[in-house]
Formats: sequence, C-alpha cells, structure tokens
Amino acid sequence: MATRTDAPTRREQILKEAARLFAERGFHGVGVDEIGAAVGISGPGLYRHFAGKDAMLAELLVGISGQLLTGAKRRLAEADGSGAERVLDSLIEGHIDFALDDRPLITLHDRELDRLRDTDRKMVRQLQRQYVELWVGVVREVYPGLGEPAARSAVHSVFGLLNSTPHLGRAGSLPGRGAMAELLHRMARGAFAAAES
Repeated sequence: MATRTDAPTRREQILKEAARLFAERGFHGVGVDEIGAAVGISGPGLYRHFAGKDAMLAELLVGISGQLLTGAKRRLAEADGSGAERVLDSLIEGHIDFALDDRPLITLHDRELDRLRDTDRKMVRQLQRQYVELWVGVVREVYPGLGEPAARSAVHSVFGLLNSTPHLGRAGSLPGRGAMAELLHRMARGAFAAAES
C-alpha cells in the first residue's frame, strides 16, 4: 500500500515475509527460523526487531488497518472540495491498491485475526469501524437514496468484493494490474449503484 520508493527497512522486510509465510502456511505452521531465513538473518536475530511471532502478527493486522484508515483520511483531505464522486473513486482506488498489492494481509486477516490478543483485536476492529464509517459518509453523498444501514451493507459488500483478490488465482494468472484494477473499480461502483436502485 505504501507509495515510497526507498528500500524497505529490515523490520519492513521481516513483516512482508512473515505475512507471506503466515498466509501460505498459517500462523502456527511457520517458525521464527523460517521467517529469519527468508530475510537472511537467524531466527533468534528476529528478536532484535520483534518480541516474537505474536508481535509480528499484531503489527501486521493493526498496522494495515491503521494504514487503510490513514490513507482514506488523506484521500478525503486531498479531495478538497472536488466532489463526492471523485472522493469515492479515490477511496475505491486506494482499497484496490491494497487488495492487489497486499493479498497476503487479506488472507492473514481472514484466518488469524482471532489469534491476536484482545487489546490488539479490539484496536483492529476500532480502526476498521472508523474506516467503514468514513466510506459510508461518502457513499451516502454520492448515492443519496441509500439509507445509512443500506449504505453500510453496500460498503461491506464492496469490501468483500475487493478483498476477494487472494481467491482469484495466483498473481501471474490474473489480467494485468491495470485491467484488474479497472474491472474491480467498475464492479465496486456498480455495486453501489445497484444498492441504491
């Protein structure tokens, strides 16, 4: 989701590989030695960066929820009066970037959220609720015929659509990124329009 072009830090490398491995084999199916080997350090060397696998999982899931919310708020601020339609398109584009670029995190969230400590899981849910409510406000501006419950249901449905990318096949088997992003965007807008009819 990040748009930075500088090299990732060691910590970011560890998190990326941990997400990939956890998504492929499950949280309990991966040891710290394997994560370390994936980034070229010893398993025990990971403890200089994280207290353990639980801390990695928490940082991944709380982190991505926070990034999505921060990105959505930034997109809203950058719109600066350009209209709700443009804001909604920008929100959709941001979520599509996440869905295409961070597929392991979607799988990880689906499978491993319950493994988080209660405080971390509550933080994820709180960030997600704020993210949903931001979308609901914009969707209701664009589609005024939608009541609040219908708009919230539509937002969750669109998230389900966009977050289905891990189930679409291997990255190389999908249409090109641009074509896939355009298709997902059209489908998301179509879902909102259908909810209003």
